[in-house]
Amino acid sequence: MVALAVAVALALPAAGVLAPGQSLGGVRLGDTRAQALARWGDDFGTCRGCRTPTLYFTYRRFDPKGAGVALKKNRVVAVFTLWQPTGWRTTKRLLVGDSEARVTELYGPLFRTTCPGYEAMMLHHRDANTAIYVRSGFVWGFGLLRRDEPVCRDR
Repeated sequence: MVALAVAVALALPAAGVLAPGQSLGGVRLGDTRAQALARWGDDFGTCRGCRTPTLYFTYRRFDPKGAGVALKKNRVVAVFTLWQPTGWRTTKRLLVGDSEARVTELYGPLFRTTCPGYEAMMLHHRDANTAIYVRSGFVWGFGLLRRDEPVCRDR
């Protein structure tokens, strides 16, 4: 029974939570690579061609849904969802898949950045930016990034 609990603890959460300015799925900005792996396990792929070393955690091999972690100097500088993972939400209960109008209802008017194929609605914090990614009028995913990291996660 203990082995099962450890295996569950070391996997990408089925329904991760974004705490704006703090964490996404339990991973925090500034965490070491080892701390991120302790939360999400060591079953990941790496991005070829990304500007910074980036780890992709998905629910099944070759399935694009999941989350990613970008690292600089072995520290997390960005953590973000991939391909609209079901069940992920914010602490205010904004769900991936909710309408864009719900974002404004919960967080008020937000600054927007246009990215290739989607938009990022931004919450600014002292040391971080929180992104709510929107595509075709619906919440597509979330990101938590150091202030000096690009919000558009296209590589």
